[in-house]
Amino acid sequence: MGEVYRALDPRLGREVAIKVLAASTNPDRVARFEQEARAAGGLNHPNIVVVYDVGQHLGLPYVVTELLTGETLRARLRRGAVPARKAVDYAAQVAEGLAAAHARGIVHRDLKPENLFLMPDGRVKILDFGLAKLTPTRFGEAHSTSPTVLETEAGAILGTIGYMAPEQVRGGTCDERADIFALGAVLYELLSGQRAFPGGSAADVMSAILNDDPPLLSESGRHLPPSLAGIVRHCLEKSPGERFQSARDLAFDLQQVERQWGTGETPVVPVLLRASRQWRPWAAALLAAVAGSAATWAFRVARDDAPLPFVPLTFSQGTVLSARFAPDALSVVHSAAWEGRPIEVYETQPGSPEARALGYEGARLLAVAAGGEMALGMRNRYAGGERFLGTLARVPLAGTAPREVLEDVEDADWSPDGAELAVVRSSGAGGRSRLEYPIGHLLHETDGAIRDLRVAPDGQRVAFLDDPEGLRSSGSVAVVDLQGGLRRLTPSWKNADGLAWSPKGDEIWFTAADADEGRVIRAVSLSGGQARIVVRAPGSLTLHDVRPDRLLVSQDEERHGIRARAPGAATETELAWFDESAVGDLAADGRVLLFGDRKGVYLRTTDGGPAVRLGKGFADALSPDGAWALTTAEGAGALVLLPTGPGVPRTLENHSIVTYSGARWLRDGKRVLFNGRQQGSGLRAYLQPIDGGAPQPVTPEGVWAHAVSPDGTVVAASGAGGAVSFHPVGGGEAHPVVGSEPGDRPVGWTADGRALWVFRRGAPPAPVLRLDLATGRRQLWRSLIPADAAGVVSITAFRTTADGAAYAYTYRRVRSVLYVATGLR
Repeated sequence: MGEVYRALDPRLGREVAIKVLAASTNPDRVARFEQEARAAGGLNHPNIVVVYDVGQHLGLPYVVTELLTGETLRARLRRGAVPARKAVDYAAQVAEGLAAAHARGIVHRDLKPENLFLMPDGRVKILDFGLAKLTPTRFGEAHSTSPTVLETEAGAILGTIGYMAPEQVRGGTCDERADIFALGAVLYELLSGQRAFPGGSAADVMSAILNDDPPLLSESGRHLPPSLAGIVRHCLEKSPGERFQSARDLAFDLQQVERQWGTGETPVVPVLLRASRQWRPWAAALLAAVAGSAATWAFRVARDDAPLPFVPLTFSQGTVLSARFAPDALSVVHSAAWEGRPIEVYETQPGSPEARALGYEGARLLAVAAGGEMALGMRNRYAGGERFLGTLARVPLAGTAPREVLEDVEDADWSPDGAELAVVRSSGAGGRSRLEYPIGHLLHETDGAIRDLRVAPDGQRVAFLDDPEGLRSSGSVAVVDLQGGLRRLTPSWKNADGLAWSPKGDEIWFTAADADEGRVIRAVSLSGGQARIVVRAPGSLTLHDVRPDRLLVSQDEERHGIRARAPGAATETELAWFDESAVGDLAADGRVLLFGDRKGVYLRTTDGGPAVRLGKGFADALSPDGAWALTTAEGAGALVLLPTGPGVPRTLENHSIVTYSGARWLRDGKRVLFNGRQQGSGLRAYLQPIDGGAPQPVTPEGVWAHAVSPDGTVVAASGAGGAVSFHPVGGGEAHPVVGSEPGDRPVGWTADGRALWVFRRGAPPAPVLRLDLATGRRQLWRSLIPADAAGVVSITAFRTTADGAAYAYTYRRVRSVLYVATGLR
């Protein structure tokens, strides 16, 4: 079609590649060439080739892209087998790139080893969007700024035959799931060394795609995890509805295989039956069959460590917050937020996969008693991290109006006879948590959080996760007796959520993981010691309930993303880079975003330009001149200045500060404000010069800063559960802010200095208000919620320019599938 030149961009001093079409190229190829430029040019992702420019010279179309060094995946395959772990890594990267394209309504349609490029640093780049198709996604319209693509005749076959999905072979309509099929074929070839669908002619290959399954990967002679073979099979399902429904889900499962490979452990590996709607007719029947053969499955696990079937109970996009077996141990009650709707309580009956809403919208299920009475959390409010407070209510499972019992309840569980309730009461973030059992009888109190409490089968002890941070999914497994005697059975886990007593009551089962790994089900005895692994699966698990022959567990995919609106833009843009993106700061003009992702600090333009990594740590704030990024080092033990251009990082002297958070610049660019804690003291705000000098306290202990006034004289701060007050930077008496309410988080002053921009963290839609400083009038300015709200459980951070012309916010999304399994011991 043309030629590719290596060239130098003199403006930025970088080498680039220029792809130029030949003069004799036919009009159809010219159109596809231009389409490729528009499609790839609208995408910014580390696994997609970057397009810098497009145009024509002397009538010849050209595209300027990043210069890639390395080789295509096809060239790598010609040299011999690819190690299995490396193959999974390549596939996971490609899936991440496809997810970014699919999010903008772009389907590649010609994914194959020739269009996958391996860089020397291990990165994979997706090339050649010449057959890309813009299509409305199955969950909404395609992104409005994506390219307009060529129309193709009905029945036209586009792509490379050996990697086409069946619907492409038939010339039918295809969506992003065709790319998932193609990636499955590529991964099969990487793992087996053979084409998934070989044939002596094009007709033979197409027939194989339509009618045949590839040989089992186990026949390749390579030792592969069973879960990996299942992932490949799931990609290569003939029906689009039975494949992975998104490339992001596929990437997540592949990443879990990477993380869990080679640990040396041999836990039970469940077979996770994906929750596609096509399985609904037989899912309930399978559930009944599994229930009837529990003893057989338990025997197989004990002898052979055999895989177990995990049967899906939920089939919608969203988040499962909690789930319990009903007294019959077959029906399941759960609270969830599906398809962007509010939280609701549902019941799933045996023999039917359809969930029945029980009519308690906005309620969280806390527990189900042996007699069939539910404990619900009503009128919930966000308390920070992953914590919500509400009004405890009792209601029969058969259904009546709830009877309210107690305010400010975070969690609850029933006694074995269903006569009493154990509760966790709290005033929210920064307040003390109290475990009472029965209500009014204090067993334990902490400055942190008490989560996932469960009363023992004998009613003589209460197990829970003791969370010292009080905001995050961390903590150790602890047990307290009726006299208040406390024992911590495990060290603190960095990623813990979900707990229940074992079927025999001699162990506590919980789901937890170290660092960034996916949670697995673990067990610890009442004497403590090393926890054993009960179940490991692709993804991250949350344990909800256990019965003698079955358990209830959800598989949860958690991601943090960023939505932003650039100056002059009519809509928001997704700016997440990996899966833990969090807003740090916006430049004063709103055109540059500072954010963090996977312990790295990045800059990115708010119109969606490529991200530039500045270094390690956590993003806090940009200096007024934009030359420095103020960051918190890993471990939160130091403040570090990272240059946004040429320069050397600087670490500020800590002067015995042991913990930093929420650092901001003053407008003079010479001082920084941060919340910190010295050894043995509480959190408070400090002011520190960047060129030397000790930090000076600005607020009393227990009061932390959120924003500093444009003239640098006043700090807006609040304490646990309190409203906002102003504290003079130079010392002096604090003054309450008229009209402020508990939970307000000021993020800055308006351009005229007469009002505060106030953000209230919590479940979407999260409000941003304009608080008039003279009158105390609160005016709703904007409600924050992503266009795709399915699974979004909270909005956690917000930044805006003084004039409100640009803004950015962080959201947390959890996509869950609820499963039931039997046969565990």
